[in-house]
Amino acid sequence: MSGELKKLRLDGWKSIKHATLELRRMNVLIGANGAGKSNLISFLRLLHEMTEDRLQLFVGKSGGADSVLHYGAKTTPVLEASLDFETVSGHGRYLMRLTFAAVDRLVFSEERLEYERPEVIRPEFIEGKGNAESAVNRFASEDNVPARDTHNFLAGCRVYHFHDTSDTAKIRLTGYIQDNRTLAPDGGNLAAFLFALKQVRPHSYRRIVGTIRQVAPFFDDFDLAPLKVNANSILLDWREKGNDTPFGPHQLSDGTLRAMALITLLLQPEETLPSLLVIDEPELGLHPFALGVVASLLKRTSYHCQVIVATQSTTLLDHFDPQDVLVVQRRGQASEFERLDEEKLREWLEEYQLSELWEKNVIGGGPV
Repeated sequence: MSGELKKLRLDGWKSIKHATLELRRMNVLIGANGAGKSNLISFLRLLHEMTEDRLQLFVGKSGGADSVLHYGAKTTPVLEASLDFETVSGHGRYLMRLTFAAVDRLVFSEERLEYERPEVIRPEFIEGKGNAESAVNRFASEDNVPARDTHNFLAGCRVYHFHDTSDTAKIRLTGYIQDNRTLAPDGGNLAAFLFALKQVRPHSYRRIVGTIRQVAPFFDDFDLAPLKVNANSILLDWREKGNDTPFGPHQLSDGTLRAMALITLLLQPEETLPSLLVIDEPELGLHPFALGVVASLLKRTSYHCQVIVATQSTTLLDHFDPQDVLVVQRRGQASEFERLDEEKLREWLEEYQLSELWEKNVIGGGPV
């Protein structure tokens, strides 16, 4: 495991005015529509984009700096965040302040990293400001150990959402066969990723196929190979049981395609998992039995990397422990995050499931 985010303090991002989150290995976000779950997820996506020197591009695609700052730049001119995290070589605390600037941008008015390693008596510091992109990237390229570990940790904050399964979605189209290092956030390179696993990690591939068969009994195996007309391209072809005729990705239902992507994501080799795996609404289009399988895989994956899941599914929620759950609520103009306390809910849980307490608004997270 390349790292674990212990604590996140975030001020001034979209609906999040002030928030402090203590994070565990498994974290399930629940809440009403518009409560702020997606806003937290978008900030975690920003962390990854920073490591690719795409901060300004990400802010621009999000509507500009004035759109992502809490109630606009006039109300909130500065976004501030601090992250406490652990890596294999030490403990880090990363602080950034991003200030509204001309042409609707965010620039670093302060960037600070404090890093403690067992073999170093005093904490190591890195500071930067006035940059359009993160200074951590620059120091990491110079093989500065704290900056490199921090860069790798932030780069490992990966957000996945398999919402788009339309006819023109990348997951249904031909893809570049060498695009196989990591599964794309939208699953668009699923065929190439699975093909590579089949070649170099056949055990992982067989485990993925076997699990897909549990949720799609008609499915036999994938039929993956470079296209004869273009050896650099590949398509997510597959076969059904008792039939040798190959089928294409357009002959899979939306739910089956999402299940395939989710199972592949969660059953990939442990060493290729990101440091922080974030999944937005994994329940879309899935049968309740499939949700049970996904919940089991999510809990298994949390032993190997940190997991954050945002869900609206009561069925999925019931597969987790209360202490795994963070309730997101909108109070006035700000989102608030509160982790459930199992001890306080003990009497309720003797008679009700978590989903029922959510529906009754006992634990909050409802529309009122």
